[in-house]
Amino acid sequence: MRPRRLDAAPAALGYAMPAEWAPHRATWLAWPHNQGDWPGKFAAIPWVFAEVVRHLHQHERVEILVPDARGERRARRVLVRAGIELARVGFFRVPTDRAWMRDSGPTFVRRPDGTRAAVCWRFNAWAKYSDWKRDQKVAARVAELAGVPQFQARAGAERVVLEGGAIDGDGAGTLLATEECLLDPVQARNPGLGRAGTEQVLYETLGARKLIWLSRGLFGDDTHGHVDDVARFVEPGRVVLCRARDPRDANYALLEENRERLGGATDAAGRRLEVIPLPLPRPIEFDRRRLPASYANFYLANDLLLVPTFNDPHDRDALGLFSELFPDREVIGIHAVDLLWGLGTLHCMTQQEPA
Repeated sequence: MRPRRLDAAPAALGYAMPAEWAPHRATWLAWPHNQGDWPGKFAAIPWVFAEVVRHLHQHERVEILVPDARGERRARRVLVRAGIELARVGFFRVPTDRAWMRDSGPTFVRRPDGTRAAVCWRFNAWAKYSDWKRDQKVAARVAELAGVPQFQARAGAERVVLEGGAIDGDGAGTLLATEECLLDPVQARNPGLGRAGTEQVLYETLGARKLIWLSRGLFGDDTHGHVDDVARFVEPGRVVLCRARDPRDANYALLEENRERLGGATDAAGRRLEVIPLPLPRPIEFDRRRLPASYANFYLANDLLLVPTFNDPHDRDALGLFSELFPDREVIGIHAVDLLWGLGTLHCMTQQEPA
């Protein structure tokens, strides 16, 4: 039976987006197959995914979208060779354009009684690529596979464009986003919606009560300003924010502006935020392009925190900081230099389904 679509706004029915650190039923991934996303480096990418699955499946179920039967066989072979117990992994033949499940997948919401649903946004490949028609169908298909009702996010008659990496929430009514991503008139995802309209949609859809606007995302970010490379909640009232030490760094000024905004912000409960500096790795370039390397693109799973690492002296600092912030979780670094050539890392490739 196909899960029903719900017409009322999720918040009006008591739904809200849980924090990422809330218990998960599963993590959803899409197996990589688009070699054009990692030109010259694709051979390494399935093995990076396998390393992520190897750690995740020890803590929660992993559900993987594969393009077809051949793609499933390939994924299974890689995972078996990586020592993964396939009984804790599900495979679903759902065609995709890319492997960035954070952005093409649904946003799961939950009511206090545990009832779950999925918010399906319109996806248009960050308004940059022409191949997105298969990814546009992913959110609704994942909702069906998860067996939960789905909401089509709308502003009036128009479906709302949003990617999961564009927002971050504390599970207590507060969201983070950047103006560059959601309000920029040149790369407008939702022309005419504006600041107030965007806030209203997010409040009605995700059950939030406060949206804190940062300025811009990292230099080199292909998504035009996703917040999950810049700042993330680690608990209500506490945010990690990337910080560049060198004033000559292209990220220095924009991160300082974001720090000033967070320093003067309060959350939905009226608290001043504690802003915790998170080092940036040294600039990484490949094929003469600056890549958006960031430890903020971490992923929180059940009793586990996966952090991208970059063969950088700051790797140890970032892992140590996260170990202090999450003393009850195993903190694991995942080598992400090859993955980064696709212009995303761990948070971009994952989507949590709450328990």
